[in-house]
Amino acid sequence: MAAQLPDRFATGSSVLVLTTLPEQAQAEALARELLAARLAACIQIGATVQSLYHWRGQIETAREIPLSIKTRAALYPRVEETIRRRHPYELPEIVAVPISCGLPAYLEWIAAETAHDSG
Repeated sequence: MAAQLPDRFATGSSVLVLTTLPEQAQAEALARELLAARLAACIQIGATVQSLYHWRGQIETAREIPLSIKTRAALYPRVEETIRRRHPYELPEIVAVPISCGLPAYLEWIAAETAHDSG
């Protein structure tokens, strides 16, 4: 079940959703699915990064592809659900950072390019 929006996320506000995937093809497929469903206005796929993290009592390392997903806060639950459904990890990174300010025209563009039927 997707997370509920915290009160600090105004329903009309924009968020930056961050995640990683192990393969470039997976990252591109996820990005295209989110864009086709109008769940994101823009997705940046970054260069491969090396992640180090605690997992089951060990320090692990993995090469991952980062994604930065620009969307409306109201769509976060659907974005999270889509990522979880497609993600190969047991516990994927899925975090949303509120966009507290930005070029007004760009923020309006995010709103205009994303789905407005939040259901």
